[in-house]
Amino acid sequence: MKDEYRFLPLSLSPCPSIWYNPGRSSRNGAKIMSPSRRDPEIIADFQCHNAEVPTWHAGEQKLYWTDIPTGRMFRYDPGTGESEQIYQGEPVGGFVVAEDGSLLLFKTKGTIERWNGGTITTIVPEIPEQRDTRFNDAIVDPVGRVYSGTMATPKHPGCLFRLDLDGTLHVVLDAAEVPNGMGFNRDRTRLYYTDSPQRTIYSFEYDRETGDLRDRQAFLITPDGEGVPDGLTVDAEGCIWSARWDGGHLFRYSPEGEELLRIPFPARKVSSVTFGGADYTDIFVTTAGGNDRPREGEGAGAVFRLNLGIRGVPEFTAKLVSPRHRR
Repeated sequence: MKDEYRFLPLSLSPCPSIWYNPGRSSRNGAKIMSPSRRDPEIIADFQCHNAEVPTWHAGEQKLYWTDIPTGRMFRYDPGTGESEQIYQGEPVGGFVVAEDGSLLLFKTKGTIERWNGGTITTIVPEIPEQRDTRFNDAIVDPVGRVYSGTMATPKHPGCLFRLDLDGTLHVVLDAAEVPNGMGFNRDRTRLYYTDSPQRTIYSFEYDRETGDLRDRQAFLITPDGEGVPDGLTVDAEGCIWSARWDGGHLFRYSPEGEELLRIPFPARKVSSVTFGGADYTDIFVTTAGGNDRPREGEGAGAVFRLNLGIRGVPEFTAKLVSPRHRR
């Protein structure tokens, strides 16, 4: 989420723990998580200003995330329960795991780099027209291409870019504001794409052969006063999980857009979500606001884990195969 935006939050009460109560529903019939022993536990707390892009590294069996404003990245090892900072530098607004296990970092000014155990190599030095902004979020498609968007500035709109296997960059969507969480539907024929200030999760027809996106439709528009949609992932049943910035909850929606579940967190800014663990039933959730906990909540800026027995799916890995050139 863009750090400067401020949205009207939901009214939050302290919620240190959650559980699934089959007898309790919201007004629209969605199940609500309530206090009990099935808690979302804090697994790492670096009081991040804006922890984002939680990413499960299947090869390492570790979780990575970025704290965008402070230019830090972290890694959590569930085997030992330990976390560590692994990067300090230019802010990383999005990143993905590559086929060789390295990370592709999407940064400020349109810069794209490869991080491999602390060694950084440049893929795209910059995009001249994006010098006053940064990338925000990223996802790999089934072929190994990468989509990542840049945020709008007062001078120009944001764009959604596609990085092809040969290193070429293509604009696939312009007139974006804050490109955010993305995920593919169950049969990989449509891409969900979030634009936070528009309070909308869109759905595009996805062409696997070309990587083109067509037929944009509004999948979900969040109500006024309930925050805005941020990070997103899709589970094995094809249901959409959306983090709610300034809304204090994580939501699960059916492929038809019906709200199935809302999970409260002790943080107003729930920023993103992913599945991981050996069987992909661990849900990892990032939050923002660790630099202002009196306002943002006692868990703001921490990274949480919970397990509801719902299975996610592995993310695809990037397959950049040749030196970069730009079209």
